[in-house]
Amino acid sequence: MPINITMPALSPTMEEGKLAKWHVKEGDSVSSGDVIAEIETDKATMEVEAVDEGKIGKILVAEGTDNVKVNAVIAVLLQEGEDASAIEAAPASKAEEKAPASPPAAPKEDAAPPAPAAQPVAASPSEAEAVAKAPAAGASGSRVFASPLARRLARESGIDIAAISGTGPKGRVIKADVEAAKSGKAPLKPAAAPAASAAAPAGMSKNQVLALYEEGTYELVPNDGMRKVVAARLTESKQTIPHFYLTLDCKIDALMAAREQINASAPKGKDGKPEFKLSVNDFIMKAWAVALQRVPAANATWAGDAILYHERSDVAVAVSVPGGLFTPVVKSCDTKSLREISDEVKDLATRARNKKLAPHEYQGGSSSVSNLGMFGIKHFAAVINPPHGTILAVGAGEERVYPENGQIKIGQFMTATLSCDHRSVDGALGAEVLGVFKTLIENPVMMLA
Repeated sequence: MPINITMPALSPTMEEGKLAKWHVKEGDSVSSGDVIAEIETDKATMEVEAVDEGKIGKILVAEGTDNVKVNAVIAVLLQEGEDASAIEAAPASKAEEKAPASPPAAPKEDAAPPAPAAQPVAASPSEAEAVAKAPAAGASGSRVFASPLARRLARESGIDIAAISGTGPKGRVIKADVEAAKSGKAPLKPAAAPAASAAAPAGMSKNQVLALYEEGTYELVPNDGMRKVVAARLTESKQTIPHFYLTLDCKIDALMAAREQINASAPKGKDGKPEFKLSVNDFIMKAWAVALQRVPAANATWAGDAILYHERSDVAVAVSVPGGLFTPVVKSCDTKSLREISDEVKDLATRARNKKLAPHEYQGGSSSVSNLGMFGIKHFAAVINPPHGTILAVGAGEERVYPENGQIKIGQFMTATLSCDHRSVDGALGAEVLGVFKTLIENPVMMLA
């Protein structure tokens, strides 16, 4: 009997993915463990292996198909002695139901059609006409229909389009209505509220946003899986996690001296280059992981009816990638040497940018580090990455003038801001762990004590 090959779930939260590439074609023979396809999720590109031996009888989902649901049938494997006639129609219909490849149905007459994806588009008369059919909110919140020309004339005349009575089809405001209102021949409706702001408020539909820019030039780029997940998680974070922020400055002269000394002593490889080069961020990761161990009550995450106190310092590091952000986790970061942390972070960052991380490498952890110092950012407050309880935001190191024992001196300083989930980490506790971090950063030899 033919075996259905289904879309695998590569993580507990995965609901759909992209079938990025087929490594086989119909008629190819495969053995158990052979790589047959690549699946791309919002976080990674993973290989799919055959779970049995046989011959690929039919490929149901084409290479490059987006939004393929988990458990949808993507191909059929024929066993020994079977041929294409053994393939039932049921798997094909199921796959089509799970992963439709056909374009969406044409919109209704009064709905604005979506703009072409990832192409710069100008508001030509036909396109602007279509956008204008979308309901726009007037001052009173009612639906307003108007032609693009009428909207432009009303805007140039300083007249609220919602205050004009439309005489066009379905009460649509047309050019004649605006000219009549401008000349005083047609009375304006009383304004129930100030005109709507040009800025799009939260919750505004895509059609309403497009209507605000009907005469401009813009590029409409559909959100991919990564951007959707980032948006959902950060919205969840700011809406459900009670953030508070603690900021202090760290004097990093000793850290910079230690870094320079360690890097200078790095052995040379066969190519004559140093085998390693520590960054300031490596010291930050180590210091924060050790601080969480020395203040274990702060190494906590909220779990609804309980608080999880973590025994290990599994610290995630924010890695910027085109179109989004990854937070791979350095497990037991406090127990690793600076060189081990440096090598691991570089490896994780490289594979994150290539979408080659396995799910277990970016899941879990209790805290994160986000460093924008390389961009010259002096100070910022980061958004907590659920389910973490804290995130440490670090700015650039810079020379500053400071007083010491009645004398004016110059030293290198770095600003660090800790964002805390107030449900699991209170103010005094956050201040305590941040203070320990400051002590370790200012005296890096204490990280080894």
